Amino acid sequence: MRVPTDEDAVAWHRIFDDPDVMEFHGGRSAELSVYEELTARQRRHDAEHGFCLWTMVDEDGRVIGFTGAQPWPQDWGPKGDIEIGWRLGRAHWGKGYVTAAARQTLERVRAAGVAEVVAMVNARNTRSIAVTERLGMRLDEVFTTPVSQQQGHCYRLPLQGA
Repeated sequence: MRVPTDEDAVAWHRIFDDPDVMEFHGGRSAELSVYEELTARQRRHDAEHGFCLWTMVDEDGRVIGFTGAQPWPQDWGPKGDIEIGWRLGRAHWGKGYVTAAARQTLERVRAAGVAEVVAMVNARNTRSIAVTERLGMRLDEVFTTPVSQQQGHCYRLPLQGA
């Protein structure tokens, strides 16, 4: 895992341009400019907080997705909490990358002094729900998203003293 570079925005745009990957994220990849802004914001988060959404690379150094943590960015939901999250290119699903990287994320945010994290997951996203369970997270709240009106789950995990 590494802090995202400018070039990673292009890689994220390319590997997330897949309806399967984006099924629970609006159905299609955002414009390249969205990923350019996202990678720049993540560099700022890392500099300010010591964590961010890091670029995931495989054993050959190829970008395969992201995982990490950032302050919850919406005006609704767990405002003020630190959210962990992940997104992986379809070709890399089912290989344990996300769970391993998410465990590293938990260690890094714990070391940065974060007391608790949340994961916001679409209620139909069984793959991500399975990751939260492997991480030891517990379902804290069921909600309806304001824009899509879909059911979601907020999972929590205390980190300090754990």
